[in-house]
Amino acid sequence: MNDETLMDVRELEVQFRARRGVARAVDGVSLEWRRGEVLGVVGESGSGKSTLARAMLGLVPSAAGAVELEGRAVNGKASLGELRRRVQMIFQDPYQTLNPRQRVGTIVTEPLIVQGVPRGEHEARVRRALEDVGLDPERFGGRYPYQLSGGQRQRVAIAAALVLEPEGLICDEPVSMLDASVRTQILAVLGELKRRRGLGLVFITHDLSLAWALCDRIAVMYLGRVVEQGSAPDVIERPQHPYTQALVTAVPVPSAGGGGRRELLSGELPDATAVPSGCRFHPRCPRRFGPCDRVDPPLIATGGSQLAACLLHDPALATEVQAARGD
Repeated sequence: MNDETLMDVRELEVQFRARRGVARAVDGVSLEWRRGEVLGVVGESGSGKSTLARAMLGLVPSAAGAVELEGRAVNGKASLGELRRRVQMIFQDPYQTLNPRQRVGTIVTEPLIVQGVPRGEHEARVRRALEDVGLDPERFGGRYPYQLSGGQRQRVAIAAALVLEPEGLICDEPVSMLDASVRTQILAVLGELKRRRGLGLVFITHDLSLAWALCDRIAVMYLGRVVEQGSAPDVIERPQHPYTQALVTAVPVPSAGGGGRRELLSGELPDATAVPSGCRFHPRCPRRFGPCDRVDPPLIATGGSQLAACLLHDPALATEVQAARGD
């Protein structure tokens, strides 16, 4: 950890009991989230990214590992309370996150009451939060959620997160339920909040083009584990893991080498209760070779800012890699 780090995730594991056994939803994830940066977490549905987001805020219990806030472990009621004051979460569906029986002003005020903020500060904080997301407090404060559009509801959800004046927001697919035109508006709100308030963002998405447009760094998840991470330009323009390469070539991402050979994924994401032996991606990997079905690779430095969990980058296997490539 350094002075720029807001949160560290260390070897985090989240498991769920399932009919077929234990699902390893998050399986040894380590991440650093720096102050003021936008960290993208991308991957297919079922890769574990939303579970990771919830585990970072203690909304689901972890089986192992640790979450640290500025180097201090979050492991008790007091530290968890501090974490939730300083880092807030925005969920995917604004239709489900707002209490339909409460007016907008009450919804945005409630976090202040829960956290024991003095009543004398409520009005000014609520007004600022609503204004910062583009809602007039006089016009919208007395409305109920059913009187709002989807984009307006998500703005209210963001305002309720902002009212505690956090240092970071964890955004779990915050625009996936919205129309395309409204998505652009909400993304603009988040970008302006980053600029104006200096907020850091963790942006969970399956849309790699959004991650490319918004994020400073990207972590790619597959079956509960980070398989590649690095700066957004490096990951998008020079993906080092075959899974990332397939994701990049499957979507229209500017400056990402479109027009080259497409690496199409075969098969489906395996069940998290039956993680393959060796490299968990090897059953679907077009570049698998000898040891991939028996060696589980760690994240390996591949040059620049990037790390990739792929044996193609293991210097100890250079001879086998060359043979597999036909070099």
